[in-house]
Amino acid sequence: MDSSELVRWLYLDMNSFFASVEQEMNPKLRNKPVAVVPVLADNTSCIAVSYEGKAFGIKTGTRVFEAKKLCPKMQFVIGDHKNYIRYHNQIIEAVERCVPVEAVCSIDEIACILSGSQQNTLVAIALAKKIKETIRNQVGKYLTCSIGLGPNRYLAKIAADMQKPNGLTIIRPKDLPNILFSLKLRDLPGVGAKMEERLNRRGIYTIKQICSLSDENLHQAWGSIVGSEMHLLLQGKDLPSKKSEQKSMSQSHVLPPELRNPEGALKTLKKLITKASLRLRNKNFWASCIHFYVKFLHQESWQAKEVVFETQDTSLFIQALNKHWINLPHGQIYAVGIVLSGLRTEEEHIPSLFNDHRKERLTKMIDRINEKFGKDTLHYGATHETADIAPLRIAFTRIPEEDEA
Repeated sequence: MDSSELVRWLYLDMNSFFASVEQEMNPKLRNKPVAVVPVLADNTSCIAVSYEGKAFGIKTGTRVFEAKKLCPKMQFVIGDHKNYIRYHNQIIEAVERCVPVEAVCSIDEIACILSGSQQNTLVAIALAKKIKETIRNQVGKYLTCSIGLGPNRYLAKIAADMQKPNGLTIIRPKDLPNILFSLKLRDLPGVGAKMEERLNRRGIYTIKQICSLSDENLHQAWGSIVGSEMHLLLQGKDLPSKKSEQKSMSQSHVLPPELRNPEGALKTLKKLITKASLRLRNKNFWASCIHFYVKFLHQESWQAKEVVFETQDTSLFIQALNKHWINLPHGQIYAVGIVLSGLRTEEEHIPSLFNDHRKERLTKMIDRINEKFGKDTLHYGATHETADIAPLRIAFTRIPEEDEA
């Protein structure tokens, strides 16, 4: 086979995933402008928009009150993230029936390595079409995806973005670099507003200019080794993936109107602590710092942090929150969050000689009872009012388990 014709990666990107799931579940929403929102409030933002809504210029991040002006018939749906996880898992299963999944990149993006004859252009295209058909038949006909085929994962992702919705684009080694010249700098994954500004200051405005630069010049333009990697990736080189180490765990929540007060914010933070601590224990991590923050509508955010001896203890984190909460300023609250940092694995963890290890065993026993008999069967007294607060939310780079609290 001619190596200039071969593709090694298949990248799948679900189209308007959250909104498409809502349309798949509810026939009344099909073929209509739909926006998924965290709460029904005009000052919140759309977290997903159907393509019927995007036709009016509405996109992810558009404020609800602005979306209503652009499209008075827009239908707003509060996202139920458990459904998105369920459909995500079904999509993974559908893809696995066609080709092994190499990496789950986000809630709506999947990367697969092609091997043997699959790298042949015609075979790869047929495989991509089979994946689309399998998702449509086995998961839902209103769930479309765009698929990119390329010599490396980076270019396959770019290809997936080039034709939406329901696209299929191939970038072969022999197509490079000309096929990229019609794209904008911001179309390159990893090039955001700040990096674009940095490149512009160095006289770089087009991808054609980037492709003409040497390894050394791109390293200097990026200010890091990422520039050198970009030089290779845009030539079609397939670089080994980097193993990332988890450094923190975070939970955040935009408050519904009835909880936008100090009492509601405190209850929500306690629930977030409960959820994050359980994740910590499930992954066998220990944290040495907890960071709290509260966002206000018309003033700067409030932040506080507490350094602790490495722990997984929910009650200890709640005690730290109560300690700092008395310093919360007055204001109109709309969102809260926590970050657990200084993570150490079970192997790295050094137990304290002063800890009561009976308490650790008790905490894990509570986890097992809740796993067997249902969430919140047993809970800490400080969280007894939080059972229905802060429902499951998805960060695009972290897909929770279906039964995660």
